[in-house]
Amino acid sequence: ICIAPGVLWVALLLAALLSLGRLFETDYEDGSLEVLATGPLPLEAVVAAKSLAHWITTGVPLTVLAPIMGLLLNLPPEGYGVLVATMLAGTPAISFIGAIGAALTLRARRGGVLLALLMLPLFVPTLTFGISAVGAALLGTGAFAPSFMILVAISLASIVLAPLAAAAALRF
Repeated sequence: ICIAPGVLWVALLLAALLSLGRLFETDYEDGSLEVLATGPLPLEAVVAAKSLAHWITTGVPLTVLAPIMGLLLNLPPEGYGVLVATMLAGTPAISFIGAIGAALTLRARRGGVLLALLMLPLFVPTLTFGISAVGAALLGTGAFAPSFMILVAISLASIVLAPLAAAAALRF
């Protein structure tokens, strides 16, 4: 079995973790987070917009580069489409769940290490189902659809619930 999907998913996770620490930090440092929190727009909408922006600037470019990285890692050609589909379905979960960790570690010193320790267990289901969907498609076992559907469900649930949790953490 090819290890390229696992390597690509872990690389995506590491790239997201590196950029998640600064998701709310600059707004907190310059005081604009307080203005956003007390403004007319709900804080949940602000968190959702910042998470969406993080996904667009981190998840989408890594998804676009995934076939090139797969080529370098000797991924079979029939796996490129599946890899891109699973990454498009799974990367929103990483950005939105990561927003919760970024909000929780906002005022902590050395929050990047704490963020990684808090978020890695929450990212494991996304990684597991993303890797298993690509692996099932490459092996032709027919287990692609269940893994992909669970991956989509994780992303949809995180898009709905993560802004609520992150906004509550920011208010605290």
